[in-house]
Amino acid sequence: MKIKFLSWIIVGFLTLNMNIASAGILPSAESIFGKDLAEKIFGKKQEKKVDNNSSVNKKKKKKIQIIPNAETIFGKDLADKIFGKKNDQSVKKDTVISKEQETINNMIAKQYSKSDISFYTGQFDVTDEVGDDKTNLIGFEHKNPNLFRNTLLGKFSPITGAFLTGKGSSYLYTGIEGQYSVGPVNILPSFSPGYYQKGDGKDLGNVLEFKSELKIGFDVLENSKIGYSYSHISNNDWGDVNPGTDNQSITFSKRF
Repeated sequence: MKIKFLSWIIVGFLTLNMNIASAGILPSAESIFGKDLAEKIFGKKQEKKVDNNSSVNKKKKKKIQIIPNAETIFGKDLADKIFGKKNDQSVKKDTVISKEQETINNMIAKQYSKSDISFYTGQFDVTDEVGDDKTNLIGFEHKNPNLFRNTLLGKFSPITGAFLTGKGSSYLYTGIEGQYSVGPVNILPSFSPGYYQKGDGKDLGNVLEFKSELKIGFDVLENSKIGYSYSHISNNDWGDVNPGTDNQSITFSKRF
């Protein structure tokens, strides 16, 4: 009878434990036996160590702050009005400086150009009534732009040149030329004494001859001009005879 009663107690206890376990409310060892007895039976419960260093390290980690720019906060238009267009202004400033520098460089280049050379061709003694001395001519002329001088009468420069005619006459001269500009038109009067050799051509009465010339030039390209010239050569009655000669030519000049 006692054995039967004990068996019913054990079965009831196991059934109660199974129901409690299925409900998920199993009591802890401490609640059943008490803390001291549970520690003697099962040993001390090991508590999880909190790694304080990890929390400290987390605190020590630098926070990355994302600071928005003015355009993000205010919008591009309002930010430009408040703070100005710095980048655009710097670009425009650089552009202005580069254009000004380019202008200055061009002025310096013109100021220190070493030579202005003209080539011309035309007719010698165009007013010869008989026609026996009329012939072609070809020549060149040089002037140094660095020697231009501004005076009360205008801008003047020394010139040097020579021409040769189809009948072997030659003329080597040096003198002075004025320069007057009206827009793209250049008016260039000049006066030059020179040495003349008649060859098989016209006898001008003396080796010393004076050339008066008027040129009209037009700017066609950068540092380039094309024009027309008319000149008169005579010895001012210093020779045995003074027939003189009138000449015309087309000129092309280039500044180097």
